[in-house]
Parts: sequence; structure tokens; C-alpha cells
Amino acid sequence: MQLIALTGGIAAGKSTVGRRLAELGASRIDADQLAREVVEPGTPGLRAIRERFGAEVIRADGALDRAALGARVFGDAAALADLNAIVHPAVRELAERRIAEAAAADPEAIVVYEIPLLVETGGRAASTVPWDLVVVADAPAALRIDRLVELRGLERAEAERRIGSQAGDAERRAIADVVIDTSGTEQETLDQVDALWARLRGSGEEAARPRRGEEPISG
Repeated sequence: MQLIALTGGIAAGKSTVGRRLAELGASRIDADQLAREVVEPGTPGLRAIRERFGAEVIRADGALDRAALGARVFGDAAALADLNAIVHPAVRELAERRIAEAAAADPEAIVVYEIPLLVETGGRAASTVPWDLVVVADAPAALRIDRLVELRGLERAEAERRIGSQAGDAERRAIADVVIDTSGTEQETLDQVDALWARLRGSGEEAARPRRGEEPISG
């Protein structure tokens, strides 16, 4: 089995890269989806959030009111740290379980874990997962701001704030084995992903690990 971490800033095209790898045959795990699962009604995660932040962050149907919770932690570093202390360990545990399930189903599987905050949570050194490869979806901040405004309807100031709150592009590139340049057309991005997949499938784990002196793949 090969374990691939896929990361990148908001609106950098991670989902496009992840979907393509899944289409090609990878087992895809999405950290954002796991984060939703661990706070579903009836979970220990949701109970812990209710205890910490109160019933006002729970909707009438028993589900998490994400907008209300977001308002509680916005600009409050201590509250955000408490929320992360609840959610992050639960996500790690669930991710490890999904990775084990993928390995049991296919020992030769290529597992892609889409994890937006890999750098923000300590990068490779802090991860409990032994990554074979770290892939970064990369596009200039200005282009990502435009995407948030044009495709997601955010106000420009809000788009700038969200991007500014994340790790910088240089920090993500510093941990990358592979950089997928998503600043061009979608087809240009997919062509890079296809080339990466051919490399992974063609030579297995040893090809996934950059050799000394080898430059990371980039678009």
C-alpha cells in the first residue's frame, strides 16, 4: 500500500486532484468529510462540543449548527483550540481506521488522504501517518482569491481573510514531494495528475519516494 497526503490552500484545486486520483483507482479519504462524520448526532464528538460550547450550537434536529459554532470560535483562539482538541483526535482515529480498511481490502492500494490543514497541524513530522508521498495542489493566492469570489460568491475581503488565515504557499511547497500546478486549465491539471498516477502505478512505492537529488514533479 502507498499512502499519499494531498494538501493545498483553500481554492487551490485539491478536490479536482483528489477526484481524478479516485477516478484512476485510488482509495480517497477526505479529512473534511471525516470532520463532519465525527460530529454527527449521537457521536462523542458532538456531545463534547455541546458540553464545551452550549446547546445554542446544536440545531433543533440535534445536528451541529456550524454557523453558530463558527461564530463562537471566530477570533477566539482559546475557543478554536478547544474545538480542535475535540475534533482533530477523532478525525485522526477515523482516518487511521479507514486507511486500515483500505489496506485490508487491497494490500496494493494507493490511498489518498485529502488533508487541507496538513501544514497547519504540524506537517509531516507531527503526523501519525507514515506518508509515502506528500502532494501539494498549488496556485497563486491572487488566483485563489478570484476563485473564491467568482465561484463561491465570497466578498473579496472575506476571501482574502480566509487565505491569510492559512499557511503560506512557501510553507506548503516546503513539505511537498510533488507539486501539482493548478493555475492553468482543468485539463492541464488533470494531465499532471495522470502523470503522477502513471508514476505510482508503474514502479510502486520506490517510485513514490523521491530519490536524492531528484526534483519534485511540478506542472
